[in-house]
Amino acid sequence: MTEDVQFSAKEYADRLAALRHRMEAAGVEVALLDEIEAMTWISGYGSSLNRWRCVVVPLDAEPFFLIRALDAAPCRQRTWIRDIPTYRDWEDPMPVLASALASRGLTRARIGLDFNSYAMSLRRFEQLRQALPEAEPVDMGPVVNELRLIKSPAEIAILRRSAAVADEALRRAAAACVPGGSQRDAARIAVATYVELGADPSPAGPISAGSGWDFLHGHLSDAPLSPGDIVHIELTPRIAGYSARIMRCVSLGRPSPALAAAAEALIALQDQQIAALRPGARAHDVDAILREGVIRSGLRPSYDNITGYTLGLYAPQTPRTSDFTRILHPGADWTVEAGMVFHIYASAGGASISETVLVREDGPELLTRFPRGIIINDIGS
Repeated sequence: MTEDVQFSAKEYADRLAALRHRMEAAGVEVALLDEIEAMTWISGYGSSLNRWRCVVVPLDAEPFFLIRALDAAPCRQRTWIRDIPTYRDWEDPMPVLASALASRGLTRARIGLDFNSYAMSLRRFEQLRQALPEAEPVDMGPVVNELRLIKSPAEIAILRRSAAVADEALRRAAAACVPGGSQRDAARIAVATYVELGADPSPAGPISAGSGWDFLHGHLSDAPLSPGDIVHIELTPRIAGYSARIMRCVSLGRPSPALAAAAEALIALQDQQIAALRPGARAHDVDAILREGVIRSGLRPSYDNITGYTLGLYAPQTPRTSDFTRILHPGADWTVEAGMVFHIYASAGGASISETVLVREDGPELLTRFPRGIIINDIGS
């Protein structure tokens, strides 16, 4: 059963104050949030895009939550926001939005949006302009995603628990990788472990077999496993939407000397990279440790993907399986800060390894604790 985690009233008040500070700096009078992660973070509740919905935060008036009538009751159970205007499924929500803004004297307001929101289609944006012809839509960018980068103590506590679930689910899923078994067996056991240990029912994460470096997001196969196979398991459990992640490769029998050497080199480089995740570090410098080290070692001729990204809240209905608000790559011109949480991952030479890493004031902390290395399942002679 998914755990019902609610944050304190003070935590939501602090989030609201932080958002309003950004609104004031951007010169907007109203923030309109319609991505589910942003809505959930600010209000405590989010719902799917079957029908459009949004949280509206005025700079100097009470927020409101616009939602279809069918979802109003569960919304009221979760959110601290008291004003919840609704509409019927076959009705256009924009007149209801316009009416709610009119009651606050905000029909001519500068309305801050994320112009890259996956919930704001071109048609929806045009309907917004027609419903509020005197308002001025302005791009605030992914302001809530940026505010979510620094995790509160309560969020970190949930991520620690999610990481513990990831560790145990990995242990159980890896043990299922035996000759005659399948990748699906590992996925089934991982999902069952999530639910058993109090995490949200959710997909296991990528589980695949392959070689090289670009195998990580392959398809789940029902083909029976055989001695010598290498199974790559990346698990992504969530508690109240907060996801920790871990990746290991499982060898059915002793790995080849080449694979063992690749894993050893990859882990050594990633250890250096993780050690560099300290407040004040420049992101491109942290990225270069692994990226340039892998190429220099000959494990890959080029490194065409990122080496890490931020973690946090993932709603089950989101189209984004990863949070790329901050990513590690050669052009990453931002600074690591205490309170950030990253999924640091690497693949090369047929090996794969990843961890969930919290950046503390005194340096990095691995939230995932599973032993670092290839998992070897002894299949006997």
